[in-house]
Amino acid sequence: MACCNEHSRSEIVRRGLAEAGRGLPAIEPGMPLPAGTGLDRRTFVARGVGLALAVYGGAALRPRAFDDGIAAAAAASPQQKVFVSIFLDGGADSLSLLAPTGDSLYPQFRPRLALAAGAGPAFTEDPRLTWHPSLSPLAQLHGEGKVNVIPGIGYDHPNQSHFTSRHFWEVGAADERLATGWLGRYLDRVGRPDNPLQGLSLDWSLQPSLATANMPVAAVDAPDRYDFWARGVWGEVSNRMVGTIAKLGALPTNGDPGLRAASEAAAQSARLYEQLAPFRPKDDRKSLVSPVAYPGGDDRFPRRLAGLAAMLAAGLPLRVVALSAAGRYDTHDNQAQGLSDDLKLTADSLLAFQRDLEARGLADRVLVHVWTEFGRRAKENGSGGTDHGAAGTGFLIGSQVSGQMIGEFPGLAKLDDHGNLRATSDFRGLYGSILEDWLGTDAAAIIPRARKFARPKILR
Repeated sequence: MACCNEHSRSEIVRRGLAEAGRGLPAIEPGMPLPAGTGLDRRTFVARGVGLALAVYGGAALRPRAFDDGIAAAAAASPQQKVFVSIFLDGGADSLSLLAPTGDSLYPQFRPRLALAAGAGPAFTEDPRLTWHPSLSPLAQLHGEGKVNVIPGIGYDHPNQSHFTSRHFWEVGAADERLATGWLGRYLDRVGRPDNPLQGLSLDWSLQPSLATANMPVAAVDAPDRYDFWARGVWGEVSNRMVGTIAKLGALPTNGDPGLRAASEAAAQSARLYEQLAPFRPKDDRKSLVSPVAYPGGDDRFPRRLAGLAAMLAAGLPLRVVALSAAGRYDTHDNQAQGLSDDLKLTADSLLAFQRDLEARGLADRVLVHVWTEFGRRAKENGSGGTDHGAAGTGFLIGSQVSGQMIGEFPGLAKLDDHGNLRATSDFRGLYGSILEDWLGTDAAAIIPRARKFARPKILR
């Protein structure tokens, strides 16, 4: 599947956000800058929890203060509720995620891409809809009452630009000027100035929804990625090398500042290596040690979810976490197979994560939101794909959700003027429910005009 040029440009601009001092490339007139652009970025080691973090904001504090703050936050709120935001990058096709096989217009609009009735599990809350077969793991969780399905979510006057629509979802408003993320503003209201783990981006850079004005937040690729490498060195020889590095940190420096700095770096690196031992792969499957099996392969998404479960089990003081799902969903051509593969890896990983949390006794503390910037056009195009649309499909996953559909499927008979599904739920109303019912804070202080949007029931 090929992504459109605009999607590629948006990735280039967002990558500039994480490259301190590099500046941002030019973008089209009217495109908003990503939330968090220009936010200070520093790298430090949180020795107490064994993580090498890229920290955004909180530049006035020293690493030792962060170390102490992380420890204090962990001790203060051992049962803190956690919210996890997972992005389906590119605009996932809602008419494939939940196919309207019971709508007579569906095969007319999708002569090549339409799923047959019975191709996947039946969606029990609306007989018109069928789960994509690759989403069978979510259908299983839905049958257990652990998934809220949102079959027509979006906003009024939808923008079909990847960059702009994604920005609206990230900042929690249809406002190109906002420079902080909606989860970042939540942390500015309730967070601590010495705990960067309160907002964690499981990525190589900051997820813009976490961009704050005042509080520190952090990014880490995955907790199992810290290791020493030398050509032709592994196993016992590698372990002895680490031991030697640790001994270098204990050598006398005789007051020499250069030797002291090198000694401290060696000692800290060796200590971090040991502290991260529980997170590192134990065999050739390259998976974290977990009570359940995650999908294999090289994709980072299942490994990041496994790492997140391990971090929660270790008592790290996380509050809100953001990451991108497996795959790219900008399916302008050859949609069927690529979409199927990406959805399967994503859904299998989400099921494994839920089972992991349940096995560790953590499931009641975690709420997962799966979202995408927009859905796709109702009619397929001439390239075996679909073009940018409006209303999409989202999911809330967790042991505490109500298990009920939010809004309704809008049907194919009354599309908007551009041939797109109309939204029956507004993402800003959903954010209001998440903020107030799950995170326990006033949505009006975070989401502009929050009281204008209907709040769906999301929990039991």
